[in-house]
Amino acid sequence: MAKDQLYLLRPGFMNAGLGPLYCSESASIEGVLSFFPTLRTSIDVHYIEFPRPRAVLAEALGEEHQSVPVLILARGRVLRKGTPEVRTARGKRFFSDENRIRQYLSLQYKLPAPG
Repeated sequence: MAKDQLYLLRPGFMNAGLGPLYCSESASIEGVLSFFPTLRTSIDVHYIEFPRPRAVLAEALGEEHQSVPVLILARGRVLRKGTPEVRTARGKRFFSDENRIRQYLSLQYKLPAPG
């Protein structure tokens, strides 16, 4: 089976002349990855640049879904009971909310739950 695809903003970006900056929501997910390093073998993690358009996301989910972090579920992924509500676009299921991504990762990959 294909892997879930996680997209995070690469740290150190500039925005409106300010920076370098990092995305606090991406950093939260990065924290989960650092607590549970084996998770990186179960999902594919991609670091993308800040400027839009973010071609890979626009192509996968449409122009209106370029926010980061985003986790696109592997096709055919069977969801565990209690999985947060999943969004859909272009035939793909995804999470674009940092809290739901963390909840999903904990539940789907049998990690401790976020507190």
